[in-house]
Amino acid sequence: MEGRLKGKVAIVTGAAKGMGKAEAELFAKEGAKVVVADVLEDEAKQVADNLNKNGYEAMACKLDVSKSEEWKKVVDTVVEKWGKVDVLVNNAGILSMAGVEDTSEEEWDRVMNINAKSQFLGMKYVIPAMKKAGKGSIINISSIYGIIGTGAAAAYHASKGASRLLTKTAAAEFAKYNIRVNSIHPGVIRTPMTDDLLKDENAAKGLLGTTVLGRPAEPEEVANGALFLASDESSFMTGSELVIDGGYTAL
Repeated sequence: MEGRLKGKVAIVTGAAKGMGKAEAELFAKEGAKVVVADVLEDEAKQVADNLNKNGYEAMACKLDVSKSEEWKKVVDTVVEKWGKVDVLVNNAGILSMAGVEDTSEEEWDRVMNINAKSQFLGMKYVIPAMKKAGKGSIINISSIYGIIGTGAAAAYHASKGASRLLTKTAAAEFAKYNIRVNSIHPGVIRTPMTDDLLKDENAAKGLLGTTVLGRPAEPEEVANGALFLASDESSFMTGSELVIDGGYTAL
């Protein structure tokens, strides 16, 4: 079935590759006008160009998600071109595996800025446009590591936990404007960010050994969840956590 996002304008961050790319492509195929936003400008342009060549509507925007002025520029550009913003997917993120003692202050700040501050800034600049439109759906990509601990990846856990609760408080704050805010909590997903981990036999065994389905997910499997939350099919969901983890947190 196509057209589940017909008429909607969606911004997807970190959309040059991985889950963000899969989300942007699926949203376009379902009828949305899609903003492919990424700090990787050339790669983002290639994704948008490919979508346009295939008859969909997309535009690429350079975006360092940790920079307030870049968020403002992107939102202004989108509203000027397409008149509104209906959907925001705060997908951009990075991974750091260091524990508390081995995480430098600089690395802590970098992870928190890209994984957590970015979602705050995205909402801060997109919500005024959504208020004018009278509705909106915001999807913050958190992680199962925003729900459970592992004894490693201190900054990553902290940033994804921040994403989870930022989602809930924003959902409560903006419900009166018909703006829904939900989080997605992926488990082990096969993306460029996890390639090295999955190639490491011991690391892969540990990760997949606690994944009930016994395999990593493909980015498209997370994109399907984002599509549901972006669409009007999820109209009574806000402040919710959509866990897509192959049963990782079931044990």
